[in-house]
Amino acid sequence: MLSFPPQKIKQLLTEQGLVTVEQFDQAFEEASRMGQDVGDVLVAKGYITEDYLYSLFSTYLGVERANLSARGIDHNVIALIDEKFARERGVIAFSQDADGTLNVAMSDPTDLPTIEFLEKKLGRKIRPFLAVPDDLSRGFSLYGRTLTEDFKKLIEESVKKSLEQRIGAAEEKEAATQIPIVDLVNNTLSYAASLNASDIHMEMLDEGLLIRFRVDGILHEILRIPKEVHPAIIARIKLLAALKVDEHQKPQDGRFRFQAGPTVLDIRVSIIPTLYGEKIVMRLLPATQRPLSLTELGMLEDTAKIVESNMKKSYGMLLVCGPTGSGKTTTLYAVLNMLNHSEVNIVTVEDPIEYNIKYINQVQINPMAGITFASGLRSILRQDPNIIMVGEIRDEETAEISVNAALTGHLLLSSLHTNDAPTAIPRLIDMKIPPFLVAAVLNVVVAQRLVRKICTDCIESYTPAPEFYHSMETQIKELKLPDVEVPKVLYRGKGCKTCNGTGYRGRMGIYEAFEVGEDIRKIITGPDFSTDLLMMAARKEGMVTMFEDGLRKAALGMTTIEEILRVIRE
Repeated sequence: MLSFPPQKIKQLLTEQGLVTVEQFDQAFEEASRMGQDVGDVLVAKGYITEDYLYSLFSTYLGVERANLSARGIDHNVIALIDEKFARERGVIAFSQDADGTLNVAMSDPTDLPTIEFLEKKLGRKIRPFLAVPDDLSRGFSLYGRTLTEDFKKLIEESVKKSLEQRIGAAEEKEAATQIPIVDLVNNTLSYAASLNASDIHMEMLDEGLLIRFRVDGILHEILRIPKEVHPAIIARIKLLAALKVDEHQKPQDGRFRFQAGPTVLDIRVSIIPTLYGEKIVMRLLPATQRPLSLTELGMLEDTAKIVESNMKKSYGMLLVCGPTGSGKTTTLYAVLNMLNHSEVNIVTVEDPIEYNIKYINQVQINPMAGITFASGLRSILRQDPNIIMVGEIRDEETAEISVNAALTGHLLLSSLHTNDAPTAIPRLIDMKIPPFLVAAVLNVVVAQRLVRKICTDCIESYTPAPEFYHSMETQIKELKLPDVEVPKVLYRGKGCKTCNGTGYRGRMGIYEAFEVGEDIRKIITGPDFSTDLLMMAARKEGMVTMFEDGLRKAALGMTTIEEILRVIRE
């Protein structure tokens, strides 16, 4: 965010009555302690929106906002500034005027040294505009797209060289350090980073090695590589992740850090043996990404308020549910970040630690050293914590210790693998937790999925055909949601260069927050307990289901009905 004098932000916001002096001072103290920008903390607390904050900056500085989603980016102009310099200084050249003046979106339009450097280097006048993070990511993605074909060529050349040198047949450790294989792996990782892929899948088939990237939750085939190169690629990745190169019959897990241009990635590696050879999945996590606020994750105001009210409780359980890859951990980190104050002691036990958060004591699971979720949790309870985060409740022992911790004055956060929020209750009972304890300890359960967002560069509205509404009525009946109405006007992405023709760009969550009140507790401990009764009671109290939350976001032009149905039925 723009480096703006905190006292000036304080003056602007307090004069307009958006925050009190006390609220700002508290946010400033928290920002100083966490090493964050006070603007980020104010946005995370919900005092102001990021858009409004940037509008304030723009007015005060007398500089127009870039708004590149509306203005667009000239592909010839963006190339005038080198990508490395653009990323380092937070600048994007997006258009030029008739007199040759170059219009540049800048994260900090008051950065005079950068403006002077560009004017001297390019020999033209620079007109700065204020850029928000989305403006910069939009520009950086264009840089990445221009490299796509180059990466493919580089990878193909590396494969060709490795085959010529017969690297696939060489000693594994020796092959893993030879230049063609090193280049092949590095270029594959850089290519994935340029596409903002979240995962890389390397699968050995009968006819060769298949490489696929997961982009915005969807797997895309990237290329196929001859099977002769497979052993050397596996060996190279094992070396990077500090795994046993000569072990081929057992699953292995590791991690390493990779620099993809200016972006630093933490890469988690999972290797399992399959019929035709070992399969690798690598998850790519930005090493410097800060935990997001609930609204940045995609929660609408009513859902966020339920979560925030239950976060303020001094004991009990807050669970986040969903399948693998649904964003549960990111939500837990966002909650932790909001709870991270100097007055509380927060300890986590995780597998793995995905983001390092300042002033939170994070424990990594290590079964070989005897550190499991259960044993780690026992040790944590001796550390006098106020708030505990258990990465996942997987077994009866962890569930039992978690419930006992939540009963004895600790706020416990964790995740659980269930399809929806009410199902978390029978899941805990199935783990041998007595119903009266579940009722006593559970504060709120949040269930979620990730959906793709409509590309804002090519969004359009449309009115669906009558057949669509008939189909939706059938779907709604199957989901047992009789009161739900489908929006009359919907939105979609036509497909453009920015979204690579998909109509989607980025992801967000859809949520349901199941708050456990007195009526719900009576059902849990009652003789006629069932998930249907739970759902009826929750709906009576106003719970918005994930499907309904998705419909609301489809009506707002944030995602599509097709996306909602895809993830709800997965």
